[in-house]
Amino acid sequence: MLIDFDTAYMNLAAKLENVVPQAEIYLQAERVVEIERLKKERNAIILGHNYMEPALFHSVCDFKGDSLQLARISAETTADVIVFCGVKFMAETAKILNPTKTVLIPSDRAGCSLAASITAKDVRELRKLYPGVPVVTYINTYAEVKAESDVVCTSGNAKKVIESFHSDTVIFIPDEYLAKNVARETGKKIIVPTLNPRLSRPLEEGVSKVLIGWPGKCEVHERFSVEDIQNVRKQFPDVVVLAHPECAPDVVEASDFSGSTSAMIKYVKESKAPHYLLLTECSMGDNIVAENPEKDLLRLCSVRCPHMAQITLEMTQKALELMRYQVEVDEGIRVKAKRAIDRMLEIG
Repeated sequence: MLIDFDTAYMNLAAKLENVVPQAEIYLQAERVVEIERLKKERNAIILGHNYMEPALFHSVCDFKGDSLQLARISAETTADVIVFCGVKFMAETAKILNPTKTVLIPSDRAGCSLAASITAKDVRELRKLYPGVPVVTYINTYAEVKAESDVVCTSGNAKKVIESFHSDTVIFIPDEYLAKNVARETGKKIIVPTLNPRLSRPLEEGVSKVLIGWPGKCEVHERFSVEDIQNVRKQFPDVVVLAHPECAPDVVEASDFSGSTSAMIKYVKESKAPHYLLLTECSMGDNIVAENPEKDLLRLCSVRCPHMAQITLEMTQKALELMRYQVEVDEGIRVKAKRAIDRMLEIG
């Protein structure tokens, strides 16, 4: 049964009255009704990343979560059309796992600074420099990079994936900060080559337990600093600070908790701190407030991802109306990338 306007409006108002202006809720409710109609007509599902705007996140998404959760769901769906409300590399992952299905991304400008920091050629150069060393690639990469990798990982399972190789030396790309944070967790020394692998030196003889990183960074998470945390603690001494592992190592160490977006959401939901500060994409804070109105999330140090911000309810409606923008992956690249993703899903 399709949702009517009154129900859509009441559902949104109940969730977002303290987050979104009433006038916007009214307008968005009209879009929700039309999107739900189009979903049924197209036999489509909508996957929403935790960084989506609140009006989208709390209305039309059939499944919500982080990259790992949504990858699992996209591998299991029976829908004909997958609308991925996230950035391009996420939609590519859905297409890699579902080559016969139509995968749409609401905006063709939803890129990623981290994914853009490395190419397939860079990975091949790293393999030449460190022959025989396994390559673990963060899911925040494009399909051609995943295709050159042994296994993919997320921020939530990076440590587990790296340890699955039982190898002293592992190449871990492309997030430099995540690599440094995981190196500390796994007891490995971190080496970050230059942007030109040809100028990097091979490992010194006798050096072991090394994580070879890459100088890529997320343009959102690299902006948070220890000073941000110190300033907030001066105002709210009992605040609990949660940092995404893409933040700099000193920021992660100065925080009280670090984990994937889903782990951060779970932490806030299950704990009882007087105040919380999230060092991650700011829309997720709005989404947590909508789900947990009794929680006090401090709206400080918040940064909006310009790429995630491209995905809106209006653009999602247009995607289903016009069946745009369709995500395609070269079959040769897709097959190789799928092997790396499948291994991640097997590891968990």
